[in-house]
Amino acid sequence: MDIIEIVTDLIDEDTDQPRYQFDEEALQELMRSIEEIGLLSPIKVRTTSNGRYKIIYGNRRYKASKMLGRPTIPCIVSTVTDEMEIYLEQIAENLTREGFSPIEEAEAFNKLLNDSKFKSSTKFLSGKLGKPESYIKNKCELLKFGNAVKKLIVGGTEIRKDKLTEDQLLPLKDLPIEHRDPLALIAARDELPVSDVKKIAKLFKDKTISDSTKDKLLFKSGAGLIETWSTHEQNKAERAKPAPVTEPKAAASKVEKQIKQEQADSEPAPKTNQPSASAASIELALHELTAALPSHLTLSSDILQSIEAIRASGQVDFIQGVSALIDQLEKHLAEWKAVQELASAKLQAVATAD
Repeated sequence: MDIIEIVTDLIDEDTDQPRYQFDEEALQELMRSIEEIGLLSPIKVRTTSNGRYKIIYGNRRYKASKMLGRPTIPCIVSTVTDEMEIYLEQIAENLTREGFSPIEEAEAFNKLLNDSKFKSSTKFLSGKLGKPESYIKNKCELLKFGNAVKKLIVGGTEIRKDKLTEDQLLPLKDLPIEHRDPLALIAARDELPVSDVKKIAKLFKDKTISDSTKDKLLFKSGAGLIETWSTHEQNKAERAKPAPVTEPKAAASKVEKQIKQEQADSEPAPKTNQPSASAASIELALHELTAALPSHLTLSSDILQSIEAIRASGQVDFIQGVSALIDQLEKHLAEWKAVQELASAKLQAVATAD
């Protein structure tokens, strides 16, 4: 592999290369390093028309050298002409360098997968770049987010204010765009850990919550959303608890009868001089009827004369009501007169015996 010095002015940048974001502070640091100890690694270029060269990789080193006014740059000249191979080499090189952002990766993978010039597969890229298919797919999921979110995405896993990691974003990727981006911005603003983002995503995926309610939740802070998630989960747990098991009425009645029977069996047999169950029943009936009947109310002349106020249409019903009352009272009277006679006869028999 030959390294040659090429005039800086004969080299052009590749505007289609995967990496296009360059941190100014890092570039200044690279300039100081080149000025002190020189360019340690050559850049790689390919030949183009009119004796010029285009960069395959090494754009930052080229920029720093040009800013320092270096007349020439050490280069490796590639003979590869296949666009696919060149682009894959550019990605592979950048994957080993710091500062290659997740969004730049995602856009590069997406280009290889969908650009008509390449039209490759995830499996093919995985084999060529040595990355799992899931790694490539997850990177492409970042492209679902809007530009305001994409600008905040950084590499690594450190949670920082107003920045977003890939792990923070992936739980939100399947939400509708109207919820996905606002929640991502809340996560960045409030420095939400990945575990909290997952809980919030679960809340917004719950189909029992209406879209209008979800829209209102977007006005909450990260802490407020976690509190809402916690309350919602508690309510779900309460609703999921099985209802208390109750005995069927028939079974309950059977148990009650069994208890009463056991109590009856444990009690001593009643003595002959104690009142029978029938006596208790007749006494209960007397008590109930007495309690139901109001005290006797004398019908005054005013009350009697109020009959005249009853409309003709209601007189028939009134008379039928009076007749029914008299009929019931006469039946009660006949029964209780019979009771009175029986009780009196028994009392006389006891008195005679004594």
